[in-house]
Amino acid sequence: MVLRQLFAEPQADDAEPLDAYSATVTAVAERLLPSVASLRVRRSNGRWSSDGAGSAVALSSDGILVTSAHVVEGMTGGEARFADGTEHGLELVGKDPLSDLALIQAGEGDLRPAAVADADRLRIGQLVIAVGNPLGYAGSVTAGVVSGLGRSLATRQGTEQRVVENVIQTDAALNPGNSGGALADSHARLIGINTAVAGAGLGLAVPLNATTRRILDSLHRLGRVQRGYLGVAGMTQPLPPEWAASLGRKAAVGVMEVVAESPAASAGVRPGDLIVAAGGEPVGRTADLQDRMIGESSNQTLELQVVRGEVFLRLAVTPTHR
Repeated sequence: MVLRQLFAEPQADDAEPLDAYSATVTAVAERLLPSVASLRVRRSNGRWSSDGAGSAVALSSDGILVTSAHVVEGMTGGEARFADGTEHGLELVGKDPLSDLALIQAGEGDLRPAAVADADRLRIGQLVIAVGNPLGYAGSVTAGVVSGLGRSLATRQGTEQRVVENVIQTDAALNPGNSGGALADSHARLIGINTAVAGAGLGLAVPLNATTRRILDSLHRLGRVQRGYLGVAGMTQPLPPEWAASLGRKAAVGVMEVVAESPAASAGVRPGDLIVAAGGEPVGRTADLQDRMIGESSNQTLELQVVRGEVFLRLAVTPTHR
């Protein structure tokens, strides 16, 4: 038997439509691949990273890309290569290690920006697609689901530590080089920036939501992120039943410690207080307070609503910058 006889010539009417899953992933890949770049980064020591250093996603047609802060650590220049083979020189716009986000500028604009959605609308089990350049393999696409929401990612900048809250957990395969790449929903909308591989079948992505958009806006305008400092250490605590019923919420930020001579101390905040709102917005986690400390409003006086025993207090506090 001649081997070529094993395979029938395809006929026009033999074509079968893709199943719904394949059609969705294919459509997302086709829309997103032109927006995702493979990065090579020149470090401050003069050396270039090898292929597969990381990925980035175009946010605007005039050359702004988002990536992970750790990908561009020590960056003095670089190159971005897109799926169509075009290359662009890079400059760092700004980075924020505490959120592991960074913005870079392609030297010659004319990019195809990705559409962006709100990651706060994600649901566990939802289909997500990762597009990046793992291990130097440009334009790689993997698919999976949202495995978990509300995860935490520890970050550090010098001696300062912070926990990025609401990190997306996915089982879409991620490898070195995926960092800075796109995590998209089934409509090809960017909902996260892949940041870490925590284990087999466990990848993490920084969500794109109201908080991270404020961070990216600050990076674009200032090249850095303004964060206010209150001087409190706390944790989520349940509200006493009577206060929960009165305020219509179940949790608050319980103050464990107040730093001496800090803005919180000057405002009269005490250990044992339960902070239920800041600047008119409910807070139930320390991350909620951290979110209020980002951006231009971070150095403006805001009102803390506090439960202290049986007393409801309104305390005015003016954060400082650190």
